[in-house]
Parts: sequence; structure tokens; C-alpha cells
Amino acid sequence: MAKEELTLNQLAKEIYEGAGGMDNVQSVVHCMTRVRMSVRDDEKVDQAKLKAIPGVLGVVDDEQLQVIIGPGKVNKVAKEMVDIAGVGLGEELPHSSGKDKVNAKAAEMKAAQKAKQKNSPFKALLKDISNIFVPMIPAFVGSGLIAGIAAVLTNLVTAGTLDAGTWQQFIDVMNIMKNGMFSYLVIFTGVNAAQVFGANPTLGGVIGAVVTLTGMNPEAPLTNLFTGDPLAAGQGGILGVIFAVWLLSIVEKKLHQIVPDAVDIIITPMLSLLVIGLLEIFLIMPLAGFISNGMVGGINWVLAVGGAFSGFVLGALFLPMVMFGLHQILTPIHIQMINETGKTMLLPILAMAGAGQVGAAFALWIKLRKDKELTEMIKGALPVGILGIGEPLIYGVTLPLGRPFITACIGGGIGGAVIGAVGGVGAIAIGPSGAALIPLIANGRWWGYVLGLLAAYVGGFVATYFFGIPKDKLAEQKLAEETVVEPTMTTVEPTTTAHATEVFSAVAKGAVHPLEEAADPVFAEKMMGEGYFIEPTDGAIYAPVRGKVSTVFPTKHAIGITTESGMEVLLHMGINTVELDGKPFDIMVNEGQTVTADTEVAKVDLDAIKAAGKGTSMMVLITNMNEIATHVLEKTGPVLASEEVFKATTK
Repeated sequence: MAKEELTLNQLAKEIYEGAGGMDNVQSVVHCMTRVRMSVRDDEKVDQAKLKAIPGVLGVVDDEQLQVIIGPGKVNKVAKEMVDIAGVGLGEELPHSSGKDKVNAKAAEMKAAQKAKQKNSPFKALLKDISNIFVPMIPAFVGSGLIAGIAAVLTNLVTAGTLDAGTWQQFIDVMNIMKNGMFSYLVIFTGVNAAQVFGANPTLGGVIGAVVTLTGMNPEAPLTNLFTGDPLAAGQGGILGVIFAVWLLSIVEKKLHQIVPDAVDIIITPMLSLLVIGLLEIFLIMPLAGFISNGMVGGINWVLAVGGAFSGFVLGALFLPMVMFGLHQILTPIHIQMINETGKTMLLPILAMAGAGQVGAAFALWIKLRKDKELTEMIKGALPVGILGIGEPLIYGVTLPLGRPFITACIGGGIGGAVIGAVGGVGAIAIGPSGAALIPLIANGRWWGYVLGLLAAYVGGFVATYFFGIPKDKLAEQKLAEETVVEPTMTTVEPTTTAHATEVFSAVAKGAVHPLEEAADPVFAEKMMGEGYFIEPTDGAIYAPVRGKVSTVFPTKHAIGITTESGMEVLLHMGINTVELDGKPFDIMVNEGQTVTADTEVAKVDLDAIKAAGKGTSMMVLITNMNEIATHVLEKTGPVLASEEVFKATTK
């Protein structure tokens, strides 16, 4: 008798059972035809049961347990399996046997997706851009330092200070290394953007590579539909690639839904690349080229005006032009100036854009010094930026924060205005900017260029320090500075070690109880950590402690908060309410938001929870107890929301 067809969810669950249960599966990945599982105990695997599952074509037990599903369907089954487990592909599944029940509960928060509830589209875009470029920062910094050194040497050779015969081969080797990153930045961007937007990463890389126009016949180039001119590689820029990959994610997901499983592996990638590739070549790139050509007249007019005005406009607008690939139009202008006058007056002005980024980064470093992740990134990117390689600062620091990018551009405008006012500052060749450009400045006017650099540094710093720090980052900094610090006292001998004490409050009006009285044994036995719970009489739920929202679980029943002292606090709303799929919960905060005891984080329909047969206890837990020295529940019984009930002190 033919096997009865199973739904994807049923098939995923059957595979887990045959593999010895979800507890026995450590991780799930897939290839073109097979779901590949790492299992904890091979003896628990029932291969006969796996082979009997409708939809399973075979089983291979090698280094991994491989369940053959077939092309087109395997990716959907693997996705269903990790969704059931609440993790991502390749991530470790929670193990809920014995004490590992703690991991099962903790996995709820660890697997929380970065929901974008109530975020503006602009903030969501900046967050995506950050997620795309932050993984590239180490490569940016490493390649950028090599590029900066190569730039200095190149410019010294061009200026005649160094002998080309001695140094050129060293420069060529460093440029080869540098170009491995910067020449193919669009490809890396495409790969990472695809991961952020949920598309196939390799397809994203191909879409990024399309803008290089590799394979185009130079004797018969593709033409711009708007102007009839030949297309130029790179038109559309990095943001064009990101936009194209976002479209790819939409098209690919839609095709996965409608293309039959038997041909999905063939048809979906082909159609996805064809549709988005054509849009990229014949719409996105030509549109950028059309805008570029239209800007030529404006740039020439600005140059004709000259002086500080010209310098400010060009210095402030250069980086946005680069991001959209519009800077291509400037190369012919540079060449024409060099041919006619022996120098380009434009390049030193445009170099100020990167200097403004450096000044902005210094301001962020000083103003947000408590943000360790940001300051570490700035420390790595600043030397590269000073040498004229701006990508780490742009994509890793200022652009994802939004406002600092604008104030950095203003700093670039100020530096450009100074150079424009000084006048006569030109470069004898096209080369990298920043401090590396100094050897190329013509006629001994290097002092004017250095003056412009300093003005851009200061301008970017001042504009960012006073106007460019995002409000949420300022709130986090203020929270860090207001953290309560108390000296630890011992009966043995005094100590000067300072420990942070956090004050916890009731998250709702009701009655506070010690954790031992919780209905869920995982909480009552303190497997997840110490804390307390509130039996609420009101559905208005407030933050239990001052801190930053670190995660909001997709089913809305749990919120993670991290205090400035490093305490990881879990607000778990109800017992077994994960099964309610978020319906009784209205979350009122976003990830990254700073909260206090007066912040209402959720509205909860208590009647709906009770009607579903679930408990309404609002659990408050410290999940990283290894960092906690002391804790005390100071009050039980009736309380009002935001009333102090609990204290904990770090080690």
C-alpha cells in the first residue's frame, strides 16, 4: 500500500521521533537531498522507523544521521524541524532531559528572533545594514590597514620620494591582498544581505557580482535604457546590491511556495537569478547611471562657484554618492583637471568626507564609552579611516546608527569648505584619501590639505558630539552611569571591591510569591535561576528592573532584559503560555529599548490565559546566577505594580 502523504510539520516530527526524539538531536542542517542530523546517542536512532516514514527515500548513518528527502523538499523539511525546535539551521537544539530542562527553558530566550515590532522602516533598514556589514568588519580592518600602507607607499612613489623599482613589487603584493576584499565587496555584501533577508546566500553573492558586469563584451557594451550610454560597472553601488538582494529574497520565497518540489531545486534559483538579474542590469544600474549623468551639470556648477561653498557641498555629499555608486562620474573630471592643469582640485575636497567620519567616530567613542561593542569596533576602524579607507567606519559604525552618518558628512563639508577657502590645494594624481594623500598634494600646498583634514576631524567630532548621538544610545549611556554601586561588606575583613546592586520591583498589581511556590517545577526548583513571581490581578505588566530589552520572544510570552551590571533577567509571562502563540500578549517595547520599573512592557489578557487552561504567574528570574553574589526577596504578599520587592548583587 502506498504511504500516506504527510504535511511538512508531520514529517519533521516523525523524523525527530525516528532519530530518538528531539532531545537526541543535537543540530540539524541540510544539503541538496538530505536532512543531516548530529545525534547525541546513536543507539536511540530507529532506522527502520525512519525508513518507514512517508516522504523519506532512505537513511544513511555515517558521521551524521542522513535522512534522504529529495531535492526541492529537503530545505522545507529542515526549516520546519529547526522551527519546531526554536533554533536556526546548524544551531544546537536544547536538551531537556534531567537538569538540561534548564536549557530547554533557556533556549526560549536564546532562540528569540530579533522582532521588529513597532520599529520604523528606517530603523529596520539601519538594523539590517548593520547586520550585513558588521560580520565584515575584521576583513575591512585587516584589508584596510594593508590598503592604507599600500596607499602611502604608492603616493610616495608617485611623488618621487620613493624609488618605484625598489618599492613597486611590495605595493603590488599589498594591492592584491587589498583587492581581495574591496574589489569584491559587492559579492560579500550580496552574501550577507541574503542571510539577513532570508535568501540563498550564494544567490545573493551572484546578484552582488552582477554589478561588476563580468563577461560583458567591451566592444558591444550593454546600454543604459535611460540615456543610451554604455553601462559602467558598479553603478547602483552597495545600496543597489542590498535592494536587489532584498527583492531576491521576496522572489525566491514566493517561488519556493508555488514551484513543485520535484523541480524546485532547478527552477527556483534559475528564475530568481533571471528576474532579479534583469532588473539589476536594466533598471537599478541604469537608474543610478541616469542620476549620475544628471549630476554632472550640478557638480560642474558647484565647481565653477568655487570657494568655501563648493568645498562644503562636495565634501558633505561625497559619501552618499559613493554608497549609491554615483561617484563614477567624478573620475573623468579628475582626469580632465590633471590633463589641463597638472592637478585635480576636486580630490582633496572629496577626501574630507572620510575625515568627517573619523571625527564622528571619536565623538561616539567618548560619548558612548560604556558601549564596549561599539568602542571596540571604533578602535579597530579608526586607524584605517585615518589612512583613507572609510568602509569600516561607514558601514560598521556611523551608517547603522543613522544620525552619526549625517553629522559625519557635515564634518566632511566643513573640511571641504576650509580647503575651498584656502584655494589652490590639488592632487597630482588620483589616489587614496585621508593622511595617505598628503604626498600627492601639489605645489607645496600640503599644509592647506592638512588644515582641511583637521577641520573635518573637528567638525565631524563637534557635530556628532552635540547633535549626532542617537537618543536610544544616550539613554543606554545614562543608564550605565546611574547604575547603583554598593561596597561589599564581609565579616572576615573589609574589601574595597565594588559590586553592583540591582533593585527589582513587582511587574504587576497582585501578590508576590517566592519562587518555590511556582506551579512549574522548572521554576520552582530554580533550574532557570533565582527570583520571584507575581500572581497578577491586572494585565498591565511593567519591567522588573532597570536595563535594556535584550530579546522579545516571537510568541510574545517572554522578554529578556540585561542590566548595566550584566544581570540577565527573564520576565516569563504565564505558565506554558508559549503554546498560545502570542494571542493574549500585546508587547509594548522593542529590542534595544531602555526600560525602568515605570515602563509598561506588555498588556496581558489574563482571562484568555485562564480560559486556555494556563497559569497566569508572572515569573521574574535571574538566569546568569553564576555572576550573582547575594539575593534577597524583601517582600511577599499584596503589592502594587513597580513596588520594590527583591534585590540582587553581582559578585
